Amino acid sequence: MTRRFLFVLGSSRLDGNTELLARRAAEQLPEDVEQRWISLADHPLPDFVDRRRDADHVRAPSDTNTGLLLDATLAATDIVIVSPVYWYSVSGLTKRYLDYWSGWLRTPGLDFKATLAGRTLWGVAVLADHEPSVADPYAGLLHNSAAYLGMRFGGVLLGNGSARGDVLKDTDALARAKEFFAGEAPLARFAVEEAAPAVTP
Repeated sequence: MTRRFLFVLGSSRLDGNTELLARRAAEQLPEDVEQRWISLADHPLPDFVDRRRDADHVRAPSDTNTGLLLDATLAATDIVIVSPVYWYSVSGLTKRYLDYWSGWLRTPGLDFKATLAGRTLWGVAVLADHEPSVADPYAGLLHNSAAYLGMRFGGVLLGNGSARGDVLKDTDALARAKEFFAGEAPLARFAVEEAAPAVTP
């Protein structure tokens, strides 16, 4: 399958630090890899309504923002969450997009979980703090989402910055960006699965 990268931009700021870092990483992808960039600020989603106990899950029309993002998500082999770290996790725009995954899991005919299984989830984030562990909740959210869906997880490319363009001064992050999408990402597993002892036959 030809690789198709979907970059989901979760910042409300145009050309913010996180997007700049993501674009540096994307520059390293081979020319035959398709890239699609969608800004959640430019394609806002309505408030997510949890209908898990209802029967009226219907596929959103493709000419709506919801349908656009659904179709793009299903078509992607690699989904890159490009969100700055807000209160130790993803932005509100990004969280709303991920909340919609819950509805798509229950939409008849989509086979959302089966479709995403084996595909790869990545994260790119910039934070103002110099301590990377501050972003652990961010990485955990994406890792566990990938594990639940049977996806691969490529990790989170972290950079540092606050003022516009600061991340371009983070030479370590720029160096990591050059290798971020190289190689195959491992299958995501919940921590409890990773800690489970091997069963000897």
